[in-house]
Amino acid sequence: MQLTINLPERETVLANVLSHWEAAITDPFYASVDGRFESNSFGKIIVSPPPPYGHAKCGFLIAELLKRLLGGEAATECPVLTIDGVRSADAVWMTSERDAKAHGQAALSPAPQICVEVISPANSEAEMEHKRSLYFDAGAEECWTCDEAGMMRFYFKAEPNKEKIQSKLCPDFPPQMKR
Repeated sequence: MQLTINLPERETVLANVLSHWEAAITDPFYASVDGRFESNSFGKIIVSPPPPYGHAKCGFLIAELLKRLLGGEAATECPVLTIDGVRSADAVWMTSERDAKAHGQAALSPAPQICVEVISPANSEAEMEHKRSLYFDAGAEECWTCDEAGMMRFYFKAEPNKEKIQSKLCPDFPPQMKR
């Protein structure tokens, strides 16, 4: 027996996810909860404990360095609208033009050009591959990871699971961060 899953149209899914996200971020209940928020493709909110200080600091340092090296705009804990819900990138970079279009958005669409995940012990490689595919599908050009030793790994949209030794958009970014 073969299983067939009929999914709604892409734009319908994205509109539903965004609608649920906008409702959640204005809900007083969620404003009182300390944690990191994401959602799934059905708009259900997923709450995780806030990341430890070293994780948050690393995301900030990556964003700060991206802004210094490239100009444009950088941010941390950035909500990105994907086909599988709103995901929170630890650090992002985008051009000033993309940033201007992002003002007023509850979740960024398209995704920033660079989306970075700082890996925690609980993250699996399968989870990171999934997030990369979501960010690329949402419009990212590069996705990076920073592991617990501070080693940077760079991935490009054309080969989303093939690790590269440096970024195309920011070739001067160091291969290792202090965590």
